[in-house]
Amino acid sequence: MGRPSGGWTRPRVVFLAISAVLLLGFVIWASAVLLPFILGLIIAYVLTPLVERCERARVPRPAAILLVYAVTLSSIYFSIAAIAPRLYEESAKLTRDAPALLDGASTSWGPRVEEWVQSFEHRRTKPAPLPTPSEPSAAIQVHPRTDGAFDIEVGSGIDLVQRGPGHWRVVPAQTKPSGRFSVAELTNQGIDEGVSYVKRNAFELVLLGHTLIQKVARSIFLLFMTLMVAGYIMQTREAIVGFFRSLPPPRSRIGFDRLLVRLDRGLSGVVRGQLLICLVNGVLSAIGFALFGLKYWPILAILAAIMSIVPIFGSITSAIPAVMIGLTQGLWTALSVLIWIIGIHQIEANLLNPKIIGTAAKIHPVLVVLALITGEHFFGIWGALLAVPVLSLTQGVFNHFRYEAMPDSPPDSLLPGSGR
Repeated sequence: MGRPSGGWTRPRVVFLAISAVLLLGFVIWASAVLLPFILGLIIAYVLTPLVERCERARVPRPAAILLVYAVTLSSIYFSIAAIAPRLYEESAKLTRDAPALLDGASTSWGPRVEEWVQSFEHRRTKPAPLPTPSEPSAAIQVHPRTDGAFDIEVGSGIDLVQRGPGHWRVVPAQTKPSGRFSVAELTNQGIDEGVSYVKRNAFELVLLGHTLIQKVARSIFLLFMTLMVAGYIMQTREAIVGFFRSLPPPRSRIGFDRLLVRLDRGLSGVVRGQLLICLVNGVLSAIGFALFGLKYWPILAILAAIMSIVPIFGSITSAIPAVMIGLTQGLWTALSVLIWIIGIHQIEANLLNPKIIGTAAKIHPVLVVLALITGEHFFGIWGALLAVPVLSLTQGVFNHFRYEAMPDSPPDSLLPGSGR
C-alpha cells in the first residue's frame, strides 16, 4: 500500500523549515564563492528562451545550448572587435587631451566658481589687501647655438612643468598661498602632483599591472565556470523545477505553479527587459552625441549603455561625464547633450518600460533606491547590480501570498479565467 502524500503536516513543515535554515546558513557561509553560480543562474534565465526556440526547431538540447552560446559569444566578440580600434583611438586621445581639457575647463569656468566661492568668503571676512607689485624679472631667454639648436634660460619667476610625454607648460613660479580660492591653481597642482606621483611610484605601478593581469586571468577562469554552470542549469531545468515543485503537498502545487509564473513575469521584465533597454539607451546616446559633435562620444555612449544596468543611479552617473566634456566645448553643447539625455530617459520611462518591461514588473522607485543603497552597502558593486532582481523576486513572493491568502485583494488576472 502506498504512503499517503498528505497536506501540510507537521513533519513536512519541520523538515522544510530546517532545510531552509540550513540552506540560508550555507549561503551566508559560502557567499564569497557563490558569484559564479548566481551569474550562471542569471545567464541561464536570459538564454533559456533562445534554447527553447532552437528545441522547437527540432535541435537537440545540448546542441541548442552550444549553438546559443556560439551565436551569443560570437556576436559579443565581433561587436567588440568592430568598435575596439575606435575605442582605443578615443581613449588614447582622451588620455592625451586630459591636461588640456582640465586647463580649458579651469580657464572657462574657474573665474565663475572663484567668484561664487569668494562671495561667501567676503561675507565672513574682510577682503585681503592687494599685494604690492614687484619689479618684473627676466622670464625666458633663448640663445641660438652654432649647431642649429637653442639654449633656453628660465628666469626666477617662471617654472617649466611637464604635463605629459613631450608636453611642457610655462607657468608662474610657485609662491606662498594668498589665502584666496583659485580653480586654476587647484587644477595645476592636481596635475603636477599626479605626474610626480607616477614618477615616484613607478615600481608600485608595475606591481599594480601584475595584479591586474592576475585579476584578468582569474576573471577568464570564472567566466568559463559561469558558462558551464549556466549550461547545466539549462540542460536540467525541468528536473530543477520538478524538485522544488515536489516540496509542497499535491493540493498546493497549483499555487506553487502560480508563484513561478508571477516570479517569471516580474523577473523577465527586470532582467531581460533591462538588458534590451540598455542596448536602446546606448544606441540613442551614440546617435545624439555624434550629432552634437561631442568629443569621445563612442566611449560615452558605451558608458551610458553599461551604466543603465543600474536603474536611476546608473543613468545619473553616466550623464555627468558627458555634460562635463560638453562644457569644455561650449555651454550650448553641454545643454544640448543634457536635453538629449533627459529626452532619452523620458522615452525610456513612458514608452520603453511599459512596452518592454511591462506594467506587472514595475517596482516603486523608492523601493528601487532602497534596494540599491542596501545592496551596495553590504555587497559592493555586485550588490547594486543584483539588488533590483532580488527585489523583484521578493515583490513576486509578497504579491503571491497577498493574492492567494487575501480574497479581498485586487484581482491579479495572472492566469486566464482564474482571476488570481
